[in-house]
Amino acid sequence: MSDNFALLNEPRRPWIDVDQLKQKFLALSTGIHPDRTHNAPTAERQAAAQRYSDLNAAYNCLREPKERLRHLLELELGETPVDIQRIPPGMMDAFFEVGRLCKETDAFLAEKAGVTSPLMKVKLFERGQEWTEKLMALQQTISARRNELLAELQGMNPAWESAPQTKSPHGNLPLKRLEEIYRLLSYFARWSEQLQERIVQLSF
Repeated sequence: MSDNFALLNEPRRPWIDVDQLKQKFLALSTGIHPDRTHNAPTAERQAAAQRYSDLNAAYNCLREPKERLRHLLELELGETPVDIQRIPPGMMDAFFEVGRLCKETDAFLAEKAGVTSPLMKVKLFERGQEWTEKLMALQQTISARRNELLAELQGMNPAWESAPQTKSPHGNLPLKRLEEIYRLLSYFARWSEQLQERIVQLSF
């Protein structure tokens, strides 16, 4: 298993400053970008292309909190966290609220698709704006909860920074809570995508 943290000379930790990570990625990858190596010998060009591909994949993994946590858990536990379908504690209300709002929006979209009268289209446009506002409000609530989790991740960094540099340092690491946050971020991402999909459909 490749270590994306090591590829980018980044210490293992739950929270990363994405702007600093980008600068580090650019510094490491600029010299081996395909645009700069196209005149190099074949072997050198292929090696640079592979190195650039690895760095790019590592950057894309670490810049996204959910993917970063998944990778960190894989490295610490030696296995990929299992995607449990059970709704996390305290999230059932949000689960039902997202489901209800998506279902009601879908019903409105179906009604809108069957309307041909210009007058009715105007009225449906106004109702569509109301549905968009509801979807965006719920999306903002989810985003706020996500930001709270990201702040918690930043507070967890010292546990990794003080962990002993051994092959099995995770005895004192909050891996259980890290896995919970990973799953919460997974749900938030899924719900936000579902809401955004309907916001886009309402704009047509």
